[in-house]
Amino acid sequence: MAIRRLVLSVMSTLLLVSCGENAIQKQAEEMLEKAGTCYEQGRYNEALTVIDSLRKVFPNAIDTRKKALKLYQDIELKKAQEELLLTDSLLQAVNHDYAYQQEKVERDKAALRATPEELTMLTLTRMKRDSLRTQYEVLGAKIRYIHKKQKETK
Repeated sequence: MAIRRLVLSVMSTLLLVSCGENAIQKQAEEMLEKAGTCYEQGRYNEALTVIDSLRKVFPNAIDTRKKALKLYQDIELKKAQEELLLTDSLLQAVNHDYAYQQEKVERDKAALRATPEELTMLTLTRMKRDSLRTQYEVLGAKIRYIHKKQKETK
């Protein structure tokens, strides 16, 4: 009888543990699904926040966390690509503006009419151009890094 009670006790404990694990797994999957919905709707920061919460609340939901990592990389990639497009557009506009200003300043210098304001504006535009170039290069590097990590996790 004592062995039978022990076996029943162990089996009921295992049943409770497995039910608890299934409930935890289900909650983690629901959070991942919510993050996926946010991503599809273009709410990238909210999706990243949900994934961060999933990782903190369910540290033992390994399979779900692996799926969340892939989604996290997809979100970061999409954000970086969109930001790169915007930065590229701005950089082209600033490059055009800088070339125009530089040409005008060179003409005014040759005619001895260059003003301090013109020179300051040219310098500020060059600084803006250089800043955008740096941002463009950083985003490009980030995209390449994400692609590399995605290949590693496949």
